[in-house]
Amino acid sequence: MALQVPSRQLFIDGEWREPVLKNRFPIVNPATEQIIGDIPAATSEDVDLAVAAARRALSRNKGKDWASASGAVRAKYLRAIAAKITERKTELGKLEAMDCGKPLDEAVWDIEDVAGCFEYYADLAEGLDAKQKAPVSLPMETFKSYVLKEPIGVVGLITPWNYPLLMATWKVAPALAAGCAAILKPSELASITCLELAEVCREVGLPPGVLNILTGLGPEAGAPLASHPNVDKIAFTGSTTTGSKIMTAAAQMVKPVSLELGGKSPIIVFEDVDLDKAAEWTAFGCFWTNGQICSATSRLIVHEKIAKEFVDRLVKWTKNIKISDPLEEGCRLGPVVSGGQYEKVLKFISTAKSEGATILSGGVRPEHLKKGFFVEPTIITDVTTSMQIWREEVFGPVLCVKTFSTEEEALELANDTHYGLGAAVISNDLERCDRVSKELQAGIVWINCSQPCFCQAPWGGNKRSGFGRELGEWGLENYLSVKQVTQYISDEPWGWYSSPSKL
Repeated sequence: MALQVPSRQLFIDGEWREPVLKNRFPIVNPATEQIIGDIPAATSEDVDLAVAAARRALSRNKGKDWASASGAVRAKYLRAIAAKITERKTELGKLEAMDCGKPLDEAVWDIEDVAGCFEYYADLAEGLDAKQKAPVSLPMETFKSYVLKEPIGVVGLITPWNYPLLMATWKVAPALAAGCAAILKPSELASITCLELAEVCREVGLPPGVLNILTGLGPEAGAPLASHPNVDKIAFTGSTTTGSKIMTAAAQMVKPVSLELGGKSPIIVFEDVDLDKAAEWTAFGCFWTNGQICSATSRLIVHEKIAKEFVDRLVKWTKNIKISDPLEEGCRLGPVVSGGQYEKVLKFISTAKSEGATILSGGVRPEHLKKGFFVEPTIITDVTTSMQIWREEVFGPVLCVKTFSTEEEALELANDTHYGLGAAVISNDLERCDRVSKELQAGIVWINCSQPCFCQAPWGGNKRSGFGRELGEWGLENYLSVKQVTQYISDEPWGWYSSPSKL
C-alpha cells in the first residue's frame, strides 16, 4: 500500500494548531505532478503566537525548565529525538523523496545524518556545562574574570527544500543544545518531514514552546518572522536575494543573522588524475541531490591536456546515471523540486545555447519520463566567463566546463565569482592540492572529492555565499551569547578618588 502523507497542523506551544486564517496549500509530488496532500499556511498572526510561545518557554520557571537548565537536561531530549528519527528512518526517507524528489537512497542517508546531528549536539550540550565560568587571565591581581555562555534567546530558523529535514536539523539541534527556543519555518516546497519532526518532539515530551514549526510562504510567514521584534536572531539558508532581504529586515533592529546562501563552486581537475575517479567525483559534485545543492561544484575547470578525453569520459558516466521516480530501486537522479524550478533550469540551458555555448550532453527531459519535473544531467562546453551559465547559480543538474593551462589560470577562473561557498581540487600532487586550497576563496575546500559533509566540521561561505558557520562547535557558538563577569577581589579600597572620611 502506498505511503500516505500525514495531515498536520502548525506546531505551536507543544500542540497542533490550525492556522488563524485556516488556509492550507497543496503538496505536489515532483516525480508524478500529483497532489499528495496539503500543509497549513501560516501568516503573521501565527508567527506572533509562536514567538509568544517561545518567549514563555524561555522564562518558564525562571528559565530552569530550558534556557538555564543544565546542558545534560537538554541533551536527554536531543538524544530522544535522535532515537525516534532512527526508528522512523524508512518512512521519513520515503516522505522526503516524495516531497522534494531526491532519490530514496539519498533521502534515507539524509535521515541517518539527521539522527547523527541530534546525537552530536547532545554531546556538545553536555560539554557546555564544563565550559561555563571559563577563567580569563588578567594582568591585575586585584581582579578575577570569567566567561558565561548563554543562549541568545528566541531564534527564527528559515530553511530550504533541498535537504528538508537535514538543513532544519543543522539549525534546530545546535539552537536547542544552546538553550534557545526556536521557530522553524521550512520551505513551502518541502515541509512534510519538518512537520513530522514536530510529532517526534511531541512524543518525546519536549517542553512546550521550545520548538515551534510554522509551514507557509516566505512573504506570509518567513518575512514576519525575520522582522519580528521579539526574535533575537535569524538563521537562514537559501538564495542570496532572500538572504539580502532578511539581512535588511534584521538590520532595522540590529538583530544578528547568520546566512548560508547561494554558490557557483569550482572543481579544478589537473592533468595527473585517474580519469574515472575524477569523472565520478565531478558528476557527484554537480548531479547529487538532483543538482540542487548550494555547494554544487557546477563549474568544471579542467587541464587542457586531458580536457577532451576527460569530458568524453564524464559524458559516459552521466549517461549511466539512472533517472527515475525517486522511489524506484537504484535511482540516482530524480526530478527537480517544482514546475517553477524545472522551467528555470531549462531557461538557463536555452540562454547558454543562445549565448554561444554548446550543450554537449543532456539538457532535456529524459525520453522515458513523460511526467514529472525531470531534466537530464547537462554538460555545457564552449563557455566564456561573461556567460550567465558561468556566473549565476542554476540549482539544477547543469555543469559548465572551461579549460586551463597553468595553476595560476585555474585559480583565476575558480575565484572569478561573487560566491565563495565550496571549491574542489583533484590532483595526485598533494603539495599542489595544499597550495591551491589556500588560494581558493571559499569557506569549504574538498581535495580529491566533492560534497562530503560531516556535522563535526564547519560549514559556510564568504563573499555573497553568506557569513557565519554552521555545524561543529561553530554551529553551537551561533546560538550562544558571551558574557564577561569581572570581580574586584582586593580588600583594599579602589583609591581613585579622595575619601570624604579623610577630609
